[in-house]
Amino acid sequence: MTRLEPGALAPDFTLDDQDGAAVSLTQLRGRRVVLFFYPAAMTPGCTREACDFRDSVESLRAAGIDVLGVSRDDAAKLQRFREQEGLTYPLLSDPDHAVHDAYGAWGEKMNYGKTVEGVIRSTFVIDADGRIEHALYNVKATGHVARVRALLGLD
Repeated sequence: MTRLEPGALAPDFTLDDQDGAAVSLTQLRGRRVVLFFYPAAMTPGCTREACDFRDSVESLRAAGIDVLGVSRDDAAKLQRFREQEGLTYPLLSDPDHAVHDAYGAWGEKMNYGKTVEGVIRSTFVIDADGRIEHALYNVKATGHVARVRALLGLD
C-alpha cells in the first residue's frame, strides 16, 4: 500500500460529484484543498465527520481552502447525503477505489477485531501547487476536523 508523504505530488484525479459533474484536482490549482476519504455516506461516524467539515467550510474557504469528500458511494447516494445533512462542498464518487488506492486510503485494516480490506479513513491537505502538505491516515471521525483546523493554523 502506498502512503503519501509531505512534499509528494498529490495524485491527480477526475471523479464525478453528487450531481454527476466531473471534478479534477487540477481544476483547483492555485488553492489549497482538504481531501478526505470516508467509508460510507449516511453512517454515524461518516456523518459526524462530514458535518464537522460542513460546519468549518466557510472559514476554510475564507482561508483559500476547498473541501472535497470522497467515498465509494454512487452519485445518487451522495446527493441524498448532501441534501439530508446540508453539506455545502462536493462529494466525489470513487466506486472502483482507484483514487483511494492512489492516496493509500484503501487497504487492510482492523474492524471489530478482524482484518478486512476497505477504506482507511484519511485526510490530505494539498497545497496550491498540488503537493501534499499533510497526510493523515487512520483518523477518527470525532474531533478530526478540529485537528485539521489546528494543522492549518485556523484555531
